[in-house]
This record gives sequence, C-alpha cells and structure tokens, in this order.
Amino acid sequence: MTRLRGPWTATAAVTLFLLSACANGSDPGGMIPSYGSASGSAVPTSPDQLVLRVRRSGGLVGNRGQFGAIAPVSIYGDGRVVTPAPVPAIYPGPAMTNLQVQLVSPATLTQLLATGDALLAKGGDVGRSPVQDGTTTTITIKGKSISVYALSEAQPSDPSLSPAQQRRRAELAAFAEQISDLPSALGMATAQPYEPVALAILASPWVKPADGLPSQPAATPWAGPALPGAYLNKGVKQGCFIASGETLRKMLPVAQKAMQNAAWTSGGATWTVKFRPLLPEETGCADLQEPR
Repeated sequence: MTRLRGPWTATAAVTLFLLSACANGSDPGGMIPSYGSASGSAVPTSPDQLVLRVRRSGGLVGNRGQFGAIAPVSIYGDGRVVTPAPVPAIYPGPAMTNLQVQLVSPATLTQLLATGDALLAKGGDVGRSPVQDGTTTTITIKGKSISVYALSEAQPSDPSLSPAQQRRRAELAAFAEQISDLPSALGMATAQPYEPVALAILASPWVKPADGLPSQPAATPWAGPALPGAYLNKGVKQGCFIASGETLRKMLPVAQKAMQNAAWTSGGATWTVKFRPLLPEETGCADLQEPR
C-alpha cells in the first residue's frame, strides 16, 4: 500500500486507531483531526458516486505506464472502499489488475468528508518543491480536487517553501496518509474481491521482455474483439476497448488466467494485453486517460 511520508506520521498512526474505533459511529473524545467546519459534507445518495480519492501520478512512471493506473484508495457514496488487491510475489505477474472492496461506516465516512471539505475550503498556496522527478498527489472530494507536487518526497522543512506552505502541505499529507491507510484500519480480513461489471482491455505492441529468460511463451491467438481497439494515445500505440455483458462473460476467465508476459496475435500483429476492471464511476476508455 502506498504510504505518504511527512511530519504527521505519528498523528496519522493515532488516527488509524481512532478510525477503527469509530467504525461503530463514534469519534472517541472528538480526536479525529478537524480543520474547521464545512457545509455539504453529508454522504451522497448515489452508491456509485466517487466521494473521496487519493492518487499519485507523474514521477518516473511516464504516460504509457499510467494509462489505466488505479489509485491506492477510492471511496464511494455507499461506503465502498475500493483498493488494489495484494499482488502475488511471482514472475511473471498476472495481466489483470485485481481489486478488493471493504465497507466504511456512514458515521466515519461523514467525518472524513467533513474533514476533507474543510481542508479544500481553506485553499492556500502549497508552493512547489525543487525535488526532481517527484510525484503529484491529488486529493479528490466529491468532484473537487487539490494537487500537490512532491507532497511525499519533499522534506517537511524544505527551505524553498514558506512556513505557511509547509503547514498547509503537512495538513494535506496527514489527510492523504489517513485515507491511504484506511484499508488497514478497517482490517484487511474484511476485504472481498471486487466484481467488475465491465473490463477495459488495454493492448500495445508486444516487445520481448528484458527479463533474461531463455525463452518466452508462444503467442496465443486472441479470441476476443480485434486488437488493439481505439488508441488512447496514438503516440504510444496503446489501444483500448470495453468488455461488458456477454463479452465480459467470455473474456473474464481469459483475463483471470493471463500473465503479464503473454503474447497475443490479432490482425497479423502481436500484442501485450492488460486487463483492467472499470471502477463504479467509470463508463469507458476515455476514463482511463489519466490515473484514477
């Protein structure tokens, strides 16, 4: 799980304990961090509405690697907490991104949204650290977002940042860490497999992996719709199409067995394929243009 480093690590650790305690609807001693009052923080009625997300983008990953990337934590209106599932420690790894779901109580979700609303309402200049190749952390709350460059990489006392900027970034880092650690606070034993209603098929030209293996698996004829689908970005030749309904029923068993180094032949070319479940608020390939 992604953890954001910062000066509030100890505070965030305490918050994790409190989050677990308030799963029954209480906040012992009012100790969950509060940054002022905010209106409109009630839990939305739409179960598939994205209400809170923390994601990281940029850095050394590059554009191609981020198409279809999934945020460490996404929280929805019905309390679902969707996160990447643990990846088996094997090589090659699975070609399908597996997700898991937990539930957060309405009381805890309301408190998190109120805290997040208040943080975003404060506004303020977060500055920009001179750290090279840093990531950008984006906190999204009910459609409103704030993005901070090098939030996890910059030193808390970075001299290029003013004291006010350092304090603002510390508050945001603490909240981002709190959300990133929420699955652990809920207890990983409560996680259930995420069952997608649609699956994005991401195809790019096959390149022999530089893994040192003496041979690679033989290419397999592709049995689904013709690859690569519509290009997300012609510059990097990565295509996409969505499998749903009957096509999903046929492709899901293939996706669940496929490995990352598999080669697939379609239309006289050889392709690498990744399988990525659509999240509740996503409807098609356009939603995969940036990390979610």
